[in-house]
Amino acid sequence: MIRVKQTNETDPLAFLVTITESSGETSHQVTLSQGTYQKLTGGKVSAVDCVQAAFMFLLEREPQEAILGQFDITVISHYFPDFERELPRYLEQL
Repeated sequence: MIRVKQTNETDPLAFLVTITESSGETSHQVTLSQGTYQKLTGGKVSAVDCVQAAFMFLLEREPQEAILGQFDITVISHYFPDFERELPRYLEQL
């Protein structure tokens, strides 16, 4: 299960993401600038949903323990170049 809590309303937005799976629980601090949020979603979904979809994407590619503890959402594209192209598919699942 992925729980996303927004912890900052200013730019960049900040989130605490908690992942709970059978293997245990991990926590992650994530930032998302307003510009990146608009680029990724066009403002059509909430920022919380955008982060949730990003973690769904990540968890299909790596175990929760491999996800960085603190990062900006743009870092995902450095590790997975298809992130921005694939994200809309995960947003549709929410």
